[in-house]
Amino acid sequence: MSILPSLGTFATLLVCIAAFGPGSIAQAADAYTFGVVPQYEQRKLFVIWKPIVEELSKRSGLTLNLVATLTVPEFERELAKGNFDIVYANPYHILRESSRQGYVPLVRDKEPLRGILVVRKDSPVKNVAELNGQTLAIPSFNAVGASLLIRADLEHLFQVKMTPLNVKTHTSVYLNVATGLVPAGGGVEKTFNEQAQKLQDQLRVLYTTREMPSHPVAAHPRIPAADRSKIQRAFLDLAATEAGRALLAKVPITEAIPTTIKDYLPMRAWGLDAYWGD
Repeated sequence: MSILPSLGTFATLLVCIAAFGPGSIAQAADAYTFGVVPQYEQRKLFVIWKPIVEELSKRSGLTLNLVATLTVPEFERELAKGNFDIVYANPYHILRESSRQGYVPLVRDKEPLRGILVVRKDSPVKNVAELNGQTLAIPSFNAVGASLLIRADLEHLFQVKMTPLNVKTHTSVYLNVATGLVPAGGGVEKTFNEQAQKLQDQLRVLYTTREMPSHPVAAHPRIPAADRSKIQRAFLDLAATEAGRALLAKVPITEAIPTTIKDYLPMRAWGLDAYWGD
């Protein structure tokens, strides 16, 4: 069970959210904002990422301030404006912004990302074709593994079209399927494995996508190269410690490695823009 932050600590997070309004960077001149895509509800995200960002600040000698948006669409708007100095985002977020904001990937998990299509364990559905015309729960329209790639594969590989239903988080996807509210849902292996065993036991993976490089931590190009190197080194050094691995496992990141935009470029040929929703 996650230990929730104190009321005072959570209030600090809300101040960060409020300060991080459209067009603002809400930071001191000698500090950098660190934005995180809201894969989890706010309190869980704060519990996971605040100690990581604090450790990166200590190890890099730079001031990094964790900021958050309440929804994925808000996150995407701020990312498109370049309002994050450092960001943890999905691979396709970074690819889409590569020709505009030009975020520079620094580190990622060595373990690849794979999307999954789940149904209830006792569902009569035995193959993907049986889901044609039905509802698909997704954590956000632009989740790369749980929505974009799942929907592209369904249409192009199986000639199946489903109606996406945005239920806001990965956990909500799994709960909606487990309770029978929707016949199927899109997720990724990493978030599925983070769920309570009781919930996992109620679900069955019907389809798994091809793999892709995991979410990167990336820096806006306005950040000096020397500072980008400090942040990359701090992240890799943190990941080399037992305590750091325990912190990163909650993201989850199993083994942090250096990365560049070249790792993500092959995804441009996958046709995912056709499924992007603004």
